[in-house]
Amino acid sequence: MIDGMSERTIALVTGANKGIGYEIAAGLGALGWRIGVGARDRQRRDTAVEKLRTAGTDAFGVPLDVTDDASVAAAAELIAGHAGGLDVLVNNAAITGGVPQTPTTVDPATVRAVVETNVIGVIRVTNAMLPMLRDSASPRIVNMSSSVGSLALQTTPGIDMGPVPAAYLASKAFLNALTIQYVKELGDTDILINSGCPGFTATDLNGFQGVRTPQQGAAIAIHLATLPDDGPTGGFFDDAGTVPW
Repeated sequence: MIDGMSERTIALVTGANKGIGYEIAAGLGALGWRIGVGARDRQRRDTAVEKLRTAGTDAFGVPLDVTDDASVAAAAELIAGHAGGLDVLVNNAAITGGVPQTPTTVDPATVRAVVETNVIGVIRVTNAMLPMLRDSASPRIVNMSSSVGSLALQTTPGIDMGPVPAAYLASKAFLNALTIQYVKELGDTDILINSGCPGFTATDLNGFQGVRTPQQGAAIAIHLATLPDDGPTGGFFDDAGTVPW
């Protein structure tokens, strides 16, 4: 284990009932951590918890709808009561809003829904969990972003990011900006906060069109969640290193 983190490190992964979120939970659980499986669908959440437990992970279910204030507040209370605290938060829950989704045709309601989950949901969950994270010896926050939210890559000649849904792309750029602001505000704490890109991963989020497995996509989150105390903060990373903002 890394310095400052015991074998009883406690992590919450949002959207952990399937795909990349599940593999993040599995990867962190394999380290001997206790994992809160955050998900709003009860059946999928229970199934994921049972599967993780069968594999040897100390997992527990956390009913969590990141778009609902009461749900998030109840999740924080559950974690405090059930696990006694929180060391690592992985904000993984996200939606695309569906396709096609061009700027000239996208329904404003779709944009609102995507931002509500992908950005405001991160704010809601992070702020609710922050008191516990402040009490941790080695707290970490990982915001699962995407390179499609990189303004630098989107505007670099010769780089084709593909027909990315406009609302989803904007939400990830928004999330990256939010990550930076959290780092600035919490700069006097020990919390390491970073954005991570899983790469083009095959999940139901993109109709399983990606070229990477969910396990491969989870690797960057696991890396950022287990950074040493002198590790980076305020960065945007993928498996190859730093992603330009």
